[in-house]
Amino acid sequence: MKNEIPFIFLRGVSMQRKSKIVSVIFIVILVCLLTVSGCGKKQPPAVIPEVSTVTIVPQEVLLTTELPGRVSAFRIAEIRPQVNGIIQKRLFTEGSDVKEGDILYQIDPAPYKAAYDNAKAALAKAEANLPSIRARAERYKELVAIKAVSQQEYDDAIAAFKQAEADVDYWMAQVEMAKINLGYTKITAPITGRIGKSNITDGALVTAHQPMALATIQQLDPIYVDVTQSTTELMQLKRRLEEGRLKHDGKNQNKVKLLLEKDIPYLLEGDLKFRDITVDPTTGSFILRAVFPNPQKILLPGMFVRAVVKEGIHKDAILVPQEAVSRDPRGNPFLFIVNKEKKVERRMLELDRSIANKWLVVSGLAPGDEVIIEGLQRVQVGVAVRAVPFKEGETKNAVPEVQSKPSGQAK
Repeated sequence: MKNEIPFIFLRGVSMQRKSKIVSVIFIVILVCLLTVSGCGKKQPPAVIPEVSTVTIVPQEVLLTTELPGRVSAFRIAEIRPQVNGIIQKRLFTEGSDVKEGDILYQIDPAPYKAAYDNAKAALAKAEANLPSIRARAERYKELVAIKAVSQQEYDDAIAAFKQAEADVDYWMAQVEMAKINLGYTKITAPITGRIGKSNITDGALVTAHQPMALATIQQLDPIYVDVTQSTTELMQLKRRLEEGRLKHDGKNQNKVKLLLEKDIPYLLEGDLKFRDITVDPTTGSFILRAVFPNPQKILLPGMFVRAVVKEGIHKDAILVPQEAVSRDPRGNPFLFIVNKEKKVERRMLELDRSIANKWLVVSGLAPGDEVIIEGLQRVQVGVAVRAVPFKEGETKNAVPEVQSKPSGQAK
């Protein structure tokens, strides 16, 4: 009877119904107990997001710029005949290297040899007449003193002597001219270099100083690289130097590097020789000329290359990894830092250019700022965070010599 008191209200209910009702009651009581015990416990504290950061450290960076350029021969010689005649033989192989003085073509020398022999014979005749005429003039000089001959006869003898001397000089000049023309029948290389194709064949008639060159020789070692630079870039560079943001790299300032196709570096450095003072009005650019050694003949005239020209050394450059920089809808660059209160802060930037995988910052960051690299998706501006070093992208104090590209979008 006592055990049935708590369930007295179930009298008259079937045993099956009683069992179900009792089960429901126990479940309700269990839920209430769990709820009460849970309400008594403290709520866990909020989790502070963790972000990876890089501390900004100023670096000394050698700034360079890439400029388009074209290779041109150091010296070019167009081979033309200096006398008329028939080409007897071509004495070089097209596309080969020739040395200064090598014979390239042979013009038929027969008429020039005959002219040379004729001039020599005439000179010999004039020289043969000269002694007797000189002796007559000397005798008349003595005779006119004692009035054995008239003054007129003496004057005629002196005139004949001077004319004989002039004849000798004339024929000597003719012999020299004939000798020169005979030498011109051997067309030689005026410079050392690589010769191209021949524009004439054996048996062709050529004329002195004709418009068409017989062949062309180009000196390839050393070789020129003509680079174009805009006046805008030049003015920006001058302004950086005047403001003290850049310093010259001493003796190495004029050293230039080359990049070939597919960014393949040319192994030898060149020297910047001069900057042209004339600006092309159609492009607003001027020419810089550099000289490169080319012993392997890798650089060929007309080839397009990119020259890496040194601008100067930036003593306190601030570099930031590119993955940390984002852009707003207007394209303005910004990033997030952890400020002194350990909260996230947004900073707008002014960028100069990309250097490898980093941006060169003009303004917006200061030494010691902690730039967030990873974990941006878990934070918001003003939220407290816990900063840990970003190991892979951590800045170092080494002085890099890097290759930079001016960015038209970096502002």
